[in-house]
Amino acid sequence: MTSFEVIGGNKLKGEITPQGAKNEALQVISAVLLTEEKVTITNIPDILDVNNLIELLQEMNVKVERTDRHTCTFQADDVNLNYLRSDDFKNKSGRLRGSVMLAGPMLARFKKAFIPKPGGDKIGRRRLDTHIIGFEKLGAEFTHFADDGFFYLSADGLKGKYMLLDEPSVTGTANIVMAAVMAKGCTVIYNAACEPYVQQLCKMLNKMGAEISGIGSNQLVIEGVEKLHGTEHRILPDMIEIGSFIGLAAMTQSELTIKNASVEYLGIIPDKFRQLGIQLDFIGDDIHIPAQEIYEIQSYIDGGVPTIYDHPWPGFTPDLLSIVLVVAIQAKGSLLIHQKMFESRLFFVDKLIEMGAQIILCDPHRAAVIGLERKSKLRGIQMSSPDIRAGVALLIAALSAEGKSIIQNIDQIDRGYQYIDTRLKALGADIKRV
Repeated sequence: MTSFEVIGGNKLKGEITPQGAKNEALQVISAVLLTEEKVTITNIPDILDVNNLIELLQEMNVKVERTDRHTCTFQADDVNLNYLRSDDFKNKSGRLRGSVMLAGPMLARFKKAFIPKPGGDKIGRRRLDTHIIGFEKLGAEFTHFADDGFFYLSADGLKGKYMLLDEPSVTGTANIVMAAVMAKGCTVIYNAACEPYVQQLCKMLNKMGAEISGIGSNQLVIEGVEKLHGTEHRILPDMIEIGSFIGLAAMTQSELTIKNASVEYLGIIPDKFRQLGIQLDFIGDDIHIPAQEIYEIQSYIDGGVPTIYDHPWPGFTPDLLSIVLVVAIQAKGSLLIHQKMFESRLFFVDKLIEMGAQIILCDPHRAAVIGLERKSKLRGIQMSSPDIRAGVALLIAALSAEGKSIIQNIDQIDRGYQYIDTRLKALGADIKRV
């Protein structure tokens, strides 16, 4: 098992460029199945989850030309549909949460699809109801194979439909959009997710010949077309990685510049870190974080302890709550973290408490953090990464701690952050892969 060995306490300095957005990559790469023509995608993050999806497409007989680690040209002109019911597809897709995104394109173009039991992070129940109900409203039928957890979907022909989603699921919205682009008639998706990832997918599909309006709002209108063609698309910088680097700079008292951050797509993220007292300066499309000895959490106007919670876009993304929680450890003041969506995402705080943090885990969804104000340092310990975001939060804690930390199960971190140890070393971090 590979681990990170981290000697904490170094102040970092320099510039770092965020990778392409993981969540966008999983959607737009799945969308290449919608056409037999070539689709070129750039700024692809070189991470496990994305590479596994590309490998899965290759197993499906999609032609992949990888000119470098961040650029791929795909051509799905000879897809092997029989592979979808093979044990190999079950095993590989079942390990990858993003494989669920193949269902929408497969239904739209080939009239059948298989959805495996969700893999990925162990952060609690992640239901597929929004996906399945959306497909059913478009005219698909499904069968659940209880023995292996697979859903089999089929449709003679999808037809446009008005639907009100019971939750603004990002992956659910993206999957239904991809299924609807070649359905007959008009599809209206109300309470749709409007994250930048979904906006980017819709823009790419429109370049391929789709007719999608309402992009950026919670109501998408899709006029079905007969065929899509090839295109080129560039993936946005990963806003979760950008938030992680902001948190890293604050915890380690470092001066960092995040290059080419696509600030206009970050939404409320910078404001939430400013609420923690972290100074951010926008210089063009770069973010400069100066070294800060103390940052103070802003109380509510009435003096109450603030709460930061996850909420559908344009609210605060749940993927950054683990980072905010860690950053609050050395802040001046107190903060309540409320993780609404996933009931297991806060269970890593026991390791932070062992390191010396003052955190009260109220229940599976809420944790109260009492800031240390730098009066004492965290201490290095041995720990394990339970999921992508908690893994990076623990890494940030280790980099700010006194002494040596060992972080095990770093495959979870590698799933979402490319070359993270190499990039941090370039900033002055003492980290090695062992």
